[in-house]
Amino acid sequence: MKKILIIFSALLFFISGTDALAVKNITGTTSGGDFSKVGAAGAQFMKIGIGPRAAGMAGAFGAVADDLTSVFWNPAGLANVRSIQASFNYTSWFAGFDHNFGAIAMPLGDNFTVALHMVSFGSDRIEITTIDNPDGIGSYYTVADVALGATFSGYLTDQFSFGITAKYISNTFASLGAEGIAFDFGTMYETGIQGIKLGFSIHNLGAEQQYEGEDLRSSKKIWEDLNAAPLDAAYITTPFSLPLIFRAGISADVVEMDEHKLMASFDFVTLSDTPEQFALGMEYTWNELLSLRGGYILGHDQFNLAGGVGINYFTGNFMGQLDYSISPTSDIGLVHRIGISLGVD
Repeated sequence: MKKILIIFSALLFFISGTDALAVKNITGTTSGGDFSKVGAAGAQFMKIGIGPRAAGMAGAFGAVADDLTSVFWNPAGLANVRSIQASFNYTSWFAGFDHNFGAIAMPLGDNFTVALHMVSFGSDRIEITTIDNPDGIGSYYTVADVALGATFSGYLTDQFSFGITAKYISNTFASLGAEGIAFDFGTMYETGIQGIKLGFSIHNLGAEQQYEGEDLRSSKKIWEDLNAAPLDAAYITTPFSLPLIFRAGISADVVEMDEHKLMASFDFVTLSDTPEQFALGMEYTWNELLSLRGGYILGHDQFNLAGGVGINYFTGNFMGQLDYSISPTSDIGLVHRIGISLGVD
């Protein structure tokens, strides 16, 4: 059985590499080219980073992932969750939007872990406007996107782990909706040298989605002066792809002493609808109690610097963690994240 799993995980490495090339082919060029596929994918909420710890490190988390937020950054990291844990994260997005994440995990035996998780992205009421009534018509609509997922992860050896996520994705605004299924795959290798870890993952592999709904249907006459009953008609929407993401990362313990630990990480991210991104992050932890984080992103048009803080609490069989991060943007203000995690052995 273990040999079969090792072969399967080797295939994940191959998939990661080939899909990285596929992403590059989809975009048509690298970030240095003159043509890009910005706006070519839908379900953009699937690209919003989860968790203030990872966000405080500017998203350089693909080879760090060792908590419940790993289901977003690299599902192989879930194997490091070795107790019953629950996590909730809230992000105050811009323009009245909120981004939420909740998850619960449970170990299966000595080497495997399973988790159920949910991501929601929604807005306050938005007033409907028209050309004739630019100030609004007194009616409102909302945006409500949801992703429900299950992740299975485990260690095949003492140093090598894998993870698989299946998720249901629903995009909704007003009476229109689109839904589908997608998958994530990830692997992680711990070298055993200076805490160096390597992580590879591919995200949002799935079929195209297409909006449908009542607002696309109407009744119209072919000719207004024709004395005949109107015909039922429907607008046909264009299918859209999910944002395909390939992430490769490396992390290492720069300093590891009795009370002081400094970890550095680097991620390379290729996306199907935006240029490549490079993220560098650091986390300093004092006495396993207080953590300070910072990071920088290259290749993003809004986010560059990031920072955050975390407090950890361990006693007996109980663990608690409270994290906060802040991410300044170029044009849309500050993005705040707060998260809490609880666990029992």
